Amino acid sequence: MSTQTFLLPDVGEGLTEAEIVSWRVAPGDEVAINDVIVEIETAKSIVELPSPFAGVVGELLASEGDTVEVGAPIITIGAARGEADAPDDSAAAPDPAEESGSVLVGYGGGGHVSSRRRKKAERPVAASVGVVAKPPIRKLAKDLGVELSSVEPSGPAGEVTREDVVRHASQASVFRNIETPEWGAVREETIAVPAAEPAASAPAPRATDDAREESIPVKGVRKATATAMTSSAYTAPHVSVWVDVDATRTMELVKRLKASPDFADTKVSPLLIMARAVIWAVRRTPMVNAAWVDAEGGAQIRVHHYVNLGIAAATPRGLLVPNIKDAQALNTRELARALEKLTLTAREGKTSPEDQRGGTITITNIGVFGVDAGTPIINPGEVGIVALGAIRQKPWVVDGEVRPRWVTTVSGSFDHRVVDGDGISRFIADVASVLEEPALLLD
Repeated sequence: MSTQTFLLPDVGEGLTEAEIVSWRVAPGDEVAINDVIVEIETAKSIVELPSPFAGVVGELLASEGDTVEVGAPIITIGAARGEADAPDDSAAAPDPAEESGSVLVGYGGGGHVSSRRRKKAERPVAASVGVVAKPPIRKLAKDLGVELSSVEPSGPAGEVTREDVVRHASQASVFRNIETPEWGAVREETIAVPAAEPAASAPAPRATDDAREESIPVKGVRKATATAMTSSAYTAPHVSVWVDVDATRTMELVKRLKASPDFADTKVSPLLIMARAVIWAVRRTPMVNAAWVDAEGGAQIRVHHYVNLGIAAATPRGLLVPNIKDAQALNTRELARALEKLTLTAREGKTSPEDQRGGTITITNIGVFGVDAGTPIINPGEVGIVALGAIRQKPWVVDGEVRPRWVTTVSGSFDHRVVDGDGISRFIADVASVLEEPALLLD
C-alpha cells in the first residue's frame, strides 16, 4: 500500500473552507476506515471527519487552528505495520472505497473522498459544486431562490459575490403567488411589493499589533454570524418594540408542568410558554412569519403558513440559530422535548446545517443572562425576532393594590418593509397576553 493523502472534503452545502479544531490522531497511530481522525469547524457547526484509509498516520499537513480550503491535503496515511508497501503511484492513487470495498461513513456510496492528487493551481476552491462562492453567499442565493450556476461572477478570483446574487435575483422571477390565507391550508404565499436597492457593505475592522491588546481571528461560526448580522442590519430597516408583562401565571404553569408525571423526563422553563405564545401570536399576525424576496418586476413578501421556530443559542464558538421544523404542529410536551434537544445539541457544537436552514421567526432568551430587554438583529431571511427578558419579582398593581408579581419584558425587532406598526404592536401584545394568561392557548 502506498502513502495515501486525505483531502479536506465538502461536508456541507457548498463548503469552501474549514478550521482544524483538534486532531484525534498523531503520527505513528494506526487507524481503520471510518475511525474519527480530526474535528473541523465549518461556518455552521463542528464536524468529525472519519478516515477513508486504513494504515499508519504519516504526517499532519495542517495544524490546529489553521483554516484550510476544501480539496487541500490535511493528512497522509501509509501502509499498516507489517504490510508490504505497494509501488507508489501518487499521480493516480486508488479510490479508498474501491480499494477497501467499504463506504466512508457520512459521505454515502457515491460521496467518498478521492485521494487523486492535483497541482495546487488546478484545484478549485470548491471542487464538488463547480461554482466558487462562500457559504453565506450560497445561503443568500438559496433564500432568494437563485441557482448559483446561472449567476455571472464578478469576484477577483472568479467567485460569486453578494452583489452578483442580488443583481441576478432582481432580473429573474423567483416565486409565484398563492392565494389561500388560511392557517395550514398552504405552506406559503407571495405578495408583490416595490423593489429595493441592494445594501452597502459594512467596513472591515482593522487589526492592531499593540502589545496591550489581543487580535482574535474572525473565522468559523463567528465569521458566518458577523457576515449574516451585518447583511441583515444594513438590508432590513429594523423597528423595535417592547412591553412589560405580569408573567406570574406563566411561572405558576411552569411549576405545575414540572410537577406533572407527563413532563418528568423533560426540561420545562418559561421559554416553553414563550415559544407557544409566539406560535399562537403568529397565527393572528401572519406577516411577522414571512420573508422579503427580491424578484423580477419588484420585491415580494413570502408569507409562511407554518412555523420553523428558531432559538438563538449562545455557544463557546459563537451564535447558532437552529430551528424546530413545523413547531405549530407540536403539542406542549413535544415542543418541550424539541427545545431541550435543540439547546443541548447547540451547546455541544453538534448542530447540523440542516437544523439551521429554513427558519421563519426566532426567539432569543436574553433573560438567562439577567438582561431585561434588547433590540436584537433579525436573523437573515426572516422578518421578526422576539426577546424574552429576565423574569423578576417586582411590585405590580393588581386590582388597585400593589402586590409582588413575576414581571418580565417582551421585546422584538421587525423588518419594517414587511410589517407595519399596527401589526408589530398587535403581535407583541398577543405574545404578552399569553404570558399573562396561558389559558388563551386553549382557544
